[in-house]
Amino acid sequence: MSASGTAGPTPEGGGGARWPVGPEQPSLPTAVVDVWRVDLAEVDEELASTLSAPERERAARIAGERERRVWRRARGVLRELLGRYMSCEGAAVALAVDDQGKPSLTGATSIAPLCFNLSHSGELALYAFSASGHVGIDVEMLREDRSRQPVDHVALARRAFGEHEAQRLSMVEPAQREWEFLRAWARHEAELKWRGSGIGGAGEHGQALDAVAPWTVELDLDNARAAAAVALSDRATELRQWSFARGSSR
Repeated sequence: MSASGTAGPTPEGGGGARWPVGPEQPSLPTAVVDVWRVDLAEVDEELASTLSAPERERAARIAGERERRVWRRARGVLRELLGRYMSCEGAAVALAVDDQGKPSLTGATSIAPLCFNLSHSGELALYAFSASGHVGIDVEMLREDRSRQPVDHVALARRAFGEHEAQRLSMVEPAQREWEFLRAWARHEAELKWRGSGIGGAGEHGQALDAVAPWTVELDLDNARAAAAVALSDRATELRQWSFARGSSR
């Protein structure tokens, strides 16, 4: 695990608002990372109309109406946000998808330095954009069904992260272990996706990054049930946190 913190660079937005509504025409300077927070339950289903034919076919293969709806909306928001950065309509964004279902920019609309990644847990989604290297993001929600069989989070941590993290977790109060495990898991997944295992990975870059560690920072979502982290190749000079709202026009 790479070093991480719970507070990154100061996000934009006055009045103490951690997630102000994001701009319709964002610019993305070098060494800045943008993270967008989206409640997929509030996203207009109209955004799904921007999906390509292969994306609609993939959505149709997803079992469960709720899961299909969440996937369609998550991909529709991705297209909308990419369109904002690229000054085009979301439907015009050309995405290539690899064998693992990971999209990347392609074609005439591609902007080479623009890297992106997304994650959603339930209907809470996060999107990360960087113009200075690979980026990975992950969000995890605490389980809502407490009737399930208890989970040994110390044993899970030992298998996933090693003995050091397992020992640390064993010192945490039992009632807090799931939350602490979730924080560690979000950091771990963000790093894996930065290495190329997640949505928006730009080609087979995982092996090239095996010998280095990313800059990883936890995100404060103002949600007691959600843990999240973002990983970047280099420390960002500014981490801008936006909430998503779709205007009537760009």
